[in-house]
Amino acid sequence: MEEAARAHFFFHGQQGREEEKAACHACQIRSFQNNQDHPVTLVNHEDNAKLDPDFRFVDASILGEGVEPSRDGFRSGCDCQEGEDCQYGSCGCLQDVDNDSSDEDQDHDGDDEHARHYRRKAYSYHSHGSKAGLLRSKILATRQPIYECHSMCACGPDCPNRVVERGRQIPLQIFRTKNRGWGVRSTVDIKKGQFVDKYMGEIITSAEADRRRNESHKAESKDVYLFALDKFSDQDSPDERLRGPSLEVDGEHMSGPTRFVNHSCDPNMRIFARVGDHADKHLHDLALFAIRDINRGEELTFDYVDGVEDEDNDALDPEKQKDMTKCLCGSDNCRGFLW
Repeated sequence: MEEAARAHFFFHGQQGREEEKAACHACQIRSFQNNQDHPVTLVNHEDNAKLDPDFRFVDASILGEGVEPSRDGFRSGCDCQEGEDCQYGSCGCLQDVDNDSSDEDQDHDGDDEHARHYRRKAYSYHSHGSKAGLLRSKILATRQPIYECHSMCACGPDCPNRVVERGRQIPLQIFRTKNRGWGVRSTVDIKKGQFVDKYMGEIITSAEADRRRNESHKAESKDVYLFALDKFSDQDSPDERLRGPSLEVDGEHMSGPTRFVNHSCDPNMRIFARVGDHADKHLHDLALFAIRDINRGEELTFDYVDGVEDEDNDALDPEKQKDMTKCLCGSDNCRGFLW
């Protein structure tokens, strides 16, 4: 047994160890809502490194100072009576979706579906057969936001349009890599289009994010953990929170297991903006989905600079490379540098 886990297994059930238990990474992980069925484990077979004792595992983002959700009076959900209404009807949660699905992206899963599969789907997931719950190909190939039903909706928890809403359904393992610190893998196979987990942390204002960058020993290193919630930023938006600087998620000191996912120039996952209640677009989720089939034990990765156009990518400028961070992903199409 690893020394770091010994206290958890032998002493943290005893009275008088509450403070010690609260600081234990294993205890934090065990408190996750879905952990009993889909556990997160931590292993190191490479060296004696341990996670930072000040790091805290959380299974939901924490709102920092100055960050507020919408007031209850502005919240709303759809009034669909069942998932079928959400899928083909006029679901309020899908009011911003461009309903332009291709025929080949519809479900073809039985004669009972034959008459209705030609109706255009509004939400992002397959709902029948072996692909049920997987992100549809048209969405997966883009960076379009995902709109889901949520706890304020009448459609109920079994609505097929609640994939991210139901949380992580995949067991994950944080492990020590040979040359890139910690990494993450799954102990089961993952299908293309399958939801893996959210990137979580402390949600902070843009000003606070800049302050933390300035205090960081190396601002580029801090940016590994900072992700802007800017998918819906719009100077002309009627929502004043979307007109101003976007909020950011800082996962450096508190986050879930995806905080330890490494970069790859040829990744097997991508981050999508996911919206539940439209009143909280400024607090949208960062949801990681598999963009190809992933075998169990294969390291999970995403592209840290996904979406940056080639002309804006300093990694392609030989003059700037000498001051940049080298990429160690080892993929055949590695760009050589991160930033």
